[in-house]
Amino acid sequence: MKSCVTCGMPLEGEHVDDFGFESVDGPVCRFDSEDGVIKSSRDIFQGGVAFFLGAATDGDRDLAERLIRTNMKHLAYWQAHPFEELEGAQVSPEEFQAAMARL
Repeated sequence: MKSCVTCGMPLEGEHVDDFGFESVDGPVCRFDSEDGVIKSSRDIFQGGVAFFLGAATDGDRDLAERLIRTNMKHLAYWQAHPFEELEGAQVSPEEFQAAMARL
């Protein structure tokens, strides 16, 4: 499955129109790119927090931050490009699965 290297969003099916551009690292969604450039790690992190706040956490910011941190730390792109916001608490595998089931 084709997915965004910076957030893991699927870029097929109902999300095919969310493709932004093809970077040297792989496909990037339109939410994590601007004018053919990957947004800053901080912007992508905050965008992920906003997404999870609205979609899976009933407004729990701490949970949203832990979810996006867990998600990003599992992506090869962020393993190669670590940044400060990735340090900190993460969710358990069970919490992650429960949040993904709400999407």
